[in-house]
Amino acid sequence: MRRLLLIARREYLAYVRTVGFWLSLIALPLVAVGSGFFVAMMENSSEARQMAVLDLTGADVGAAFARSLDEPDAIRVAPPPQALASLTDLGAADAEARILVGEDGALDAVVILTPSDEAISARYWSSRANDEAGEEAVTQALTELNRTRALVALGVDPTAVDRIDAAEPDVTVLSPASASGGEVSLQDRLPGLIGFIVAMTLWSLILTGASILLNSVMEEKANRVLEVLLSSASATELLAGKILGVALVTLTVLAVWGGFGAVALSFAAQQGGDLAPALSGALAGLARDGLWLWLAAYFVGGYLMYATVFAAIGSFCETPREAQTLIGPIMMVLVVPVFVLQMAMRDPDLAIVRSLSWVPFFTPFLMSARAPSGPPLFELAGTLAVMVGFTGLIVWLAAKAFRAGALSTGKIDWKGVIGLVRGDR
Repeated sequence: MRRLLLIARREYLAYVRTVGFWLSLIALPLVAVGSGFFVAMMENSSEARQMAVLDLTGADVGAAFARSLDEPDAIRVAPPPQALASLTDLGAADAEARILVGEDGALDAVVILTPSDEAISARYWSSRANDEAGEEAVTQALTELNRTRALVALGVDPTAVDRIDAAEPDVTVLSPASASGGEVSLQDRLPGLIGFIVAMTLWSLILTGASILLNSVMEEKANRVLEVLLSSASATELLAGKILGVALVTLTVLAVWGGFGAVALSFAAQQGGDLAPALSGALAGLARDGLWLWLAAYFVGGYLMYATVFAAIGSFCETPREAQTLIGPIMMVLVVPVFVLQMAMRDPDLAIVRSLSWVPFFTPFLMSARAPSGPPLFELAGTLAVMVGFTGLIVWLAAKAFRAGALSTGKIDWKGVIGLVRGDR
């Protein structure tokens, strides 16, 4: 145990003593906050697009369409220039619209309303070839206009149509599983988000921490340092010490980021609002229900499982090119939970999500996201037991592979890897 701790201490200090580690550690939260502030400034400073509407329907619907289309923050409907407003021929209107939205044109977009058999159609000229936002706004406004005209044609009073459109539905979501036993609040929705954050945090730490471990092992093998270390410590002690050291590095990262989060939460509480009290209540609920124990178990088990795999791969490689050929399948496996997590957020009990939760490589991510939704106890305990058993098998195989790979020389292929682990040579 003493040698294991010494190896872990050596691995930990090798990273936390560097200036680059602390700069990158502090820079990431600052960049995230700065990026959000910058995006908000860009959205607030963006100018509304200038758009003109030409009505060629003969039904005098241009003004009603413009009212539906006008969005102060995104679209500003301007009166059509005289050269466009005086046209009645569609071909001439298209030609003039092309000029108005051209490189030196005065408008960002032109909408030409034309009659059709059952509804009004539109021709949308835009200064940008890929203008999905403008197209969506025009489509929505045109749909509303055609619906209103159809209702009026059936004898519905136009003012009644306006009242119906202005009426917003009021839906109250209730659940006996909510904190109050009735209405669902923000506090009840936050645990699912916390589980998703835990899963994504584990995913990002595996990519960073396990990659650090792989590079460390690969570098020490290339320099023949591993052979020296194996002369004074067993392969299991060396592997466990390295994993523990890198795990402490990731815990340091989490502690610093958690400190930033605590400061941000304290600031939010001082400013008032519902977020800080709801988050505090959600965290207290997770602790009261014991969900933190499940989340911690999935987190630790998942990290250990992937870390041992990465360390074993590193012991067989001396160059990044060799590592890429072996790590490719692992990276493809890691991509799957990212996509499935989106389904787990919408419906934690979806059949494919529940099935994939039993796959050990996916268990720590999917069950972290599903745990706050209250899955049956047999799923929580069963998936955890399967993951722990599989992780134990991975650790046992990785320890043999680690020693075999650390002492090997030359290029390694799959046949050679299997032979080394079995002890054939």
